[in-house]
Amino acid sequence: MGNVFGKLQKLGKALMLPVAVMPVAALMLRLGAGDVFNIPFIMNAGAAVFDNLAILFAIGVAVGLAKDNNGVAALAGAVGYFVLTKGATAINDTINMGVLAGMIAGVAGGLLYNKFHAIKLPDFLGFFGGRRFVPIVTSFFMLIAALIFGYIWPPIQGVIDSIGQGMVAAGAAGTFAFGFLNRLLIPVGLHHVINSFTWFVFGEFNGATGDLNRFFAQVPAQGLMDPSAGMFMTGFFPMMMFGLPAAALAMIKTAKKENRKAVTGALLGVAFTSFLTGITEPIEFMFMFLAPVLYFAHALLTGASMAITYIMGIRHGFGFSAGAIDYFLNMGLATKGWLIIPVGLVFGIIYYILFVFIIEKMNLPTPGRVDEEAGNADEIIADKGLSGLAKEYIEKLGGRSNIVEVDSCITRLRLTVNDSSIIKDEELKALGASGVLRPNKKNMQVVVGTKAELIANEIKRLL
Repeated sequence: MGNVFGKLQKLGKALMLPVAVMPVAALMLRLGAGDVFNIPFIMNAGAAVFDNLAILFAIGVAVGLAKDNNGVAALAGAVGYFVLTKGATAINDTINMGVLAGMIAGVAGGLLYNKFHAIKLPDFLGFFGGRRFVPIVTSFFMLIAALIFGYIWPPIQGVIDSIGQGMVAAGAAGTFAFGFLNRLLIPVGLHHVINSFTWFVFGEFNGATGDLNRFFAQVPAQGLMDPSAGMFMTGFFPMMMFGLPAAALAMIKTAKKENRKAVTGALLGVAFTSFLTGITEPIEFMFMFLAPVLYFAHALLTGASMAITYIMGIRHGFGFSAGAIDYFLNMGLATKGWLIIPVGLVFGIIYYILFVFIIEKMNLPTPGRVDEEAGNADEIIADKGLSGLAKEYIEKLGGRSNIVEVDSCITRLRLTVNDSSIIKDEELKALGASGVLRPNKKNMQVVVGTKAELIANEIKRLL
């Protein structure tokens, strides 16, 4: 089970790499649109990213899965994607694998790179050995995959379309389930997996697949509007812009008087981050493990927000996350988008009252209610530099001999270690970590904030 979780954790991290280009693409697409600044070349530049998401996933996932993130894996992913799609459609021209083809090719390219990047061939074939062999073997592997998918994909495609249509047809129940599961999977970092299918695969409109793509494929000026686009994104706006900031205020309210001043700055900082950008993990990890009942309530409220916005006919979307930046930027593509403000204010009140009640009633150890305090990574960096902080992490993670692999996503270090039991949470929190997840003895995730990639890269360099 631990090995399976480790592989899924790596896949979730790899899927984030191509997604990272989405905010700037969405920014160009919206700023250049006719209802904003009407600059066609900027709009087309952004549209080019959305039009080629499948190949970007092939490249990004391959690099993300490769042991050393080598560019050869990217080439293998791209080659694999072209072989798979062209080969399969030559057998059956009705096949449309969309972004999923990119994911499959990316996984194949990354895994085959890890297996063959150091292969030795006979001297007369020496030129094709090592990393050069990876795109070659990937093309042969994907040729076989194309032959198989050419015959088995049409019925699979029908099932996927049915699932997507079923989720849309499920209406409020479907959106509630997605929102609820999305939050429940965050502690283990696997929410990116279900997000990828919902936002990039299910449903089709104007040549685009997935809820996110279909939202940005709308052209209001031409009357091209998808009535369901955004249904799996809209409900995150009230939660991220109002709900979680209100939860932070509730934790400030319930903190001990002597600790309130110390925690107020940190809580207001993560609350503003959630409101403005939609990055929620820093605040969620403040109570996720200290008070699981609060996190369960948060997951239920997220599902409720998704269902209520769906019932009210509100449709909105984002290129990065459901923060104020995406809210205002993408308003031109939204339906009844203004209603998110009053709905969000109501959810903010509900979050605040519910969190205060549960924290006080159950005497939960939320920030400020326990006397121990986490360290400040910025202070350590200012004193010892990024390298100094990375050295501290290496030491607290059990030293070089205990660290097998280091990766990162937006806010977390994703680690494979020989033995996680020798690592102490309080020592990691003293370095500024806001949460530590131990799904098994070998895998760990340490929430360190938006400097996660910088810290991970420095640890890799030192190792």
